[in-house]
Amino acid sequence: MTLTDESVPAPPIVDRDAWLREREALLAREKAHTREGDAIAAARRRLPMTEVPSVELVGEHGTVRLLELFDGRPQLVLYKHMWHDGQPIEGQCEGCTATIWDFHDASYPNARGISFAVLSRGPIDELAPFRAFMGYTHPWFSNREVDDPLLGPETEGAYVALLRRGERIFATNWITGRGVEAMMSSMAIADMTAYGRREAWEDSPAGWPQDATFTAWRTDGRPTPQWSRPGATPVDASAHHHH
Repeated sequence: MTLTDESVPAPPIVDRDAWLREREALLAREKAHTREGDAIAAARRRLPMTEVPSVELVGEHGTVRLLELFDGRPQLVLYKHMWHDGQPIEGQCEGCTATIWDFHDASYPNARGISFAVLSRGPIDELAPFRAFMGYTHPWFSNREVDDPLLGPETEGAYVALLRRGERIFATNWITGRGVEAMMSSMAIADMTAYGRREAWEDSPAGWPQDATFTAWRTDGRPTPQWSRPGATPVDASAHHHH
């Protein structure tokens, strides 16, 4: 059965005027939600900050200090990408792939004085070919040897927002859990539709088509976006990619 079959449960059918009334009724809640989001963001700008060291990270051109990742800008957002040592490209984290995939270019943050970089516990000789295969433009660095709990490999799948004051660096925000969805425009697009993300955790009407949560993040053994990459061979033949 395909989702286009008329036997699949779907929203009730009404005329255009009735539809507009229902749609506009929900708009009031959406606007309230937006205003509350703005108010939370205002509170975020009033949080205190805590100092962090300019730790040493390993990039594709050798060791660099955290201060250099600011690239001359006053602020820096780091995404901490999970890594499975020694695994082929298709064996890497589908959740982190889903999180970062929609954010290919940092031009707008850069224009607001915000640099962006990815940290991962993976060794740089594994991270570099993965980054190249995925087509990511952001700089990637290994934090494998870093012992600061906020900047080191203990926490993964999180953002850290940093502010530079001269040579000193301060953490202003740390985000994990559902907060990482800030970058996931794919999920926001799915949320606009009648069936949503089609994941089991969602509150949908009875009989709505749903799959196990996270199912869509991996397709035929690979993180889903990898199939759009040149050279994405069938999984059983692709072990050579990480060499």
